[in-house]
Amino acid sequence: TQQPLTSKEFVNLLYMLPRSPQTRDELIEEIRRRGIGFALTDGMRSLVATKSGNDSLLRRTLEEAERRRVNPAASALPSETEARELLERTRNVTLAAANAMPDFLVKQIIKRSYAFGNTGTWKQHDNITLAVGYRANAGEEYRLLTLNGMPVPEEVRNSSDFSKYAPGAMSTGVEYVTTVANLFKPESRAEFKVVDTDTIQNRRTVVYEYVVKKEFSTLTMNSAGARTHVGSRGRVWIDRELDRVLRFELIATEIPSDFPMIGATVLIDYDWITINERKYLLPTHSVVLMTSRDAQAIVQDRNDIRFRSYQKYGAELKVIDEIDEDEQPEPEPPAKPKPDKPVRPPQ
Repeated sequence: TQQPLTSKEFVNLLYMLPRSPQTRDELIEEIRRRGIGFALTDGMRSLVATKSGNDSLLRRTLEEAERRRVNPAASALPSETEARELLERTRNVTLAAANAMPDFLVKQIIKRSYAFGNTGTWKQHDNITLAVGYRANAGEEYRLLTLNGMPVPEEVRNSSDFSKYAPGAMSTGVEYVTTVANLFKPESRAEFKVVDTDTIQNRRTVVYEYVVKKEFSTLTMNSAGARTHVGSRGRVWIDRELDRVLRFELIATEIPSDFPMIGATVLIDYDWITINERKYLLPTHSVVLMTSRDAQAIVQDRNDIRFRSYQKYGAELKVIDEIDEDEQPEPEPPAKPKPDKPVRPPQ
């Protein structure tokens, strides 16, 4: 067994990232395989954020390595048998839960932004609010409620196609039960490998990497009027006590070289939501990143999605059309009264 990474070894590998971003996966694998032999200080966290462009996966891997250093027993990987049994239990529970999902309504609050190249310098595009209805026999139905905090016209509100009124990158059909359930279906032939442990919502999880080859995948991408079939890979974070997926990552693979979109990733966080006095595991936050190429440049579109106001499906989607606290403008601070005479600064 190799010794844990020393701070000097880690810093040397970290300083390679700005020049060679492709070494990130090698660094993560090295952390997982060897662990770290130094305390993760705030100064080291700051250095990692600077040199990695605040890479979320590297940050989480390093935090878990720190937990493993402090408490090796609590962060130990399960045995091969335990990992296989956990995965099979999760497969059965997830497929059963997908079939028992209620019809519901939810509001999506989406902040859309874009950046050129891979700079990560995001510029705001707009904020939109969608009313989304999910029915097991009909899938998902979307209605635009607001654009930049303003209600949309009635004809737009009543249409399922609002692309002309609010143009920009959109993602649909991936945030709810379908994608995770499809991953566990036998026909996907997903290949899983246990790689790490992590803590999500104060729950201990086991992290699996997966691959779904294009020939067995149901994932499609749409861009500039074109449509293509792709494969996927990513990770699932499984609660090792409740056998449920608390976080799901999807990365599109095997994208045709002539397709306008050259990359797409989705990260979804799930939590327990009460609907009609019963608890269901549903999305609370999702980040969708799409990378496209045109004649001039490479452009990245980022949709940061928050899920609010879950409720039982009703007759009309407009029942959840209320102003969310996240959409409220910041109140202006009260004006400070002018002093009658100069105020001496404290000594």
